[in-house]
Amino acid sequence: MRHRIAVVLLLTLALLTTLGWTGQCWSQAKIARIGFLTPARGGVWPELREALRTLGYVEGQTITFEVRSAENNLDRLPELAAELVRSKVDIIVAVSPPAILAAKRATSTIPIVMDFWGGGDLVESGVVSSFPRPGGNITGVHMLAADLDAKRFELLLEALPNPRKVAVLNRENGDSFTQVRQAARAAKIQLHVTDTPGPEGYDRVFDTMAKARVDAVLVLSFPRFHNERQQIIEAAAKRRIPAIYEWGESARDGGLMAYGPVFAELNRRAAIYVDRILKGAKPGDLPIEQPTRFEFVVNLRTAKALGLTFPQSTLVRADEVIR
Repeated sequence: MRHRIAVVLLLTLALLTTLGWTGQCWSQAKIARIGFLTPARGGVWPELREALRTLGYVEGQTITFEVRSAENNLDRLPELAAELVRSKVDIIVAVSPPAILAAKRATSTIPIVMDFWGGGDLVESGVVSSFPRPGGNITGVHMLAADLDAKRFELLLEALPNPRKVAVLNRENGDSFTQVRQAARAAKIQLHVTDTPGPEGYDRVFDTMAKARVDAVLVLSFPRFHNERQQIIEAAAKRRIPAIYEWGESARDGGLMAYGPVFAELNRRAAIYVDRILKGAKPGDLPIEQPTRFEFVVNLRTAKALGLTFPQSTLVRADEVIR
């Protein structure tokens, strides 16, 4: 009997080896738990879910998400990051600098994928050692937010006839748009910096813009502004204030203009980081990426509603014109 059992065990092991069912594959068969930490309301980006599906992951079978949203209250991020650490997730995907920094302070061992870093210098601030070899437990996508905020400001000025005052829809982590201020001084444009909208929404903030008689508004890079873009678009349209946004989706949803990276593509890159780490790569060995493709989208229907005519130079530069 013992001989028969031994033979069966040997044959089973041989079969599993033939099928490639090694110890490593067995460990990969467990459901990977992905923490998703965001300062804004809402859950995992649909584009990130789709990118992971494309890579072969099935929610509930091979991966599951643990979502922690600060509901627009940045003070909650440290505790939410600590919750993810206590729940022993396999990876934390952190959205925006406040969430990334909270995750970094909460753990030095769980891999953190940045989706997306748009704040100050990553190396000078000590978040990573370098872009080619970040070291530690953090890697991901750097989206050049500060540089692109200034670029959006310039595109907005070029599209408007004789602008003099531009509002800046401020994000919650303070005055961090130095390059925009520099561009405004060079162009002799007065900036009207708003408060960050509270729970009541955007009406009060846009009313202050209208009373200040601004010529346009620059919507800074911030996850909350993307999640709540429809509210912003409606508030701007109601007061007939031209606005430029970060992601092309905002112009497609009725905003006037948008310039920035391709949102789905950045999420695809973040998903690749998650995939490589789950397969054994160390985050500190994975180079940090920057976007290589950008899109400039203008909406002629919105321009017509505002009584605005785009100069030909703006239309020629656009990657997509919505008519």
